[in-house]
Amino acid sequence: MTATASPGHATPSLRQKLCAEFVGTAMLLCVVIGSGIMAETLSGGNVAVALLANTLATVFALYVLIEALGPISGAHFNPVVTLMVACRGGLVGGNPSATAALFIFVQLLGAAAGAWLAHAMFDLPILQTSSKIRAGWGQWIAEMVATGGLIFVILRAPVGKASTMVACYIGAAYWFTASTSFANPAAVLGRMLSDSFAGIAPSNAVGFVLAQCVGGGLGLFTAGRLQPRVLEHG
Repeated sequence: MTATASPGHATPSLRQKLCAEFVGTAMLLCVVIGSGIMAETLSGGNVAVALLANTLATVFALYVLIEALGPISGAHFNPVVTLMVACRGGLVGGNPSATAALFIFVQLLGAAAGAWLAHAMFDLPILQTSSKIRAGWGQWIAEMVATGGLIFVILRAPVGKASTMVACYIGAAYWFTASTSFANPAAVLGRMLSDSFAGIAPSNAVGFVLAQCVGGGLGLFTAGRLQPRVLEHG
């Protein structure tokens, strides 16, 4: 979650950033959904084992994707993160609002592509919609907490440690939140398009996205109320 280009390299173009956001979001959703399908197949009905396998795959992939693509696009992979960065003036370019809209558009496309790729790998119907019900105040509060915590961690992470801290936080949030921590509207879309272990019914998607937006705002507010972090030097 850094928008800084690697030393000795030119600043990435907008096209490269958009490509990175598409690929990163697609791979993240492919991992989340694909590992859920594999875990459900191999766990013999043990939901705890399936969730653990799903968690580990997500944590490892998230760390790798942030490390690999962070220097290009900032590795948002998440519309709430993009909106947070835009609010803080972190999207450079002639029109930051248009850039944010493009980031979100390719993230949503990537999420759908990732779900379809996971289905293709497991010889499942490509086009699906989930029937998994995830609704109620507990689920919505969980998504507020998950997303608010994610934004807080991103903003408070010391320089060079965001990839590790974000991956660790999401791994923990899989287990301490009732919703298993979607924390990402793009993830909601991808999961909505998969009738699998990781899915969410389309009728429940709006509640999750609204909760995530509220949580993102709370995370941004909370981080802003604390004194500035101490940056690493040297």
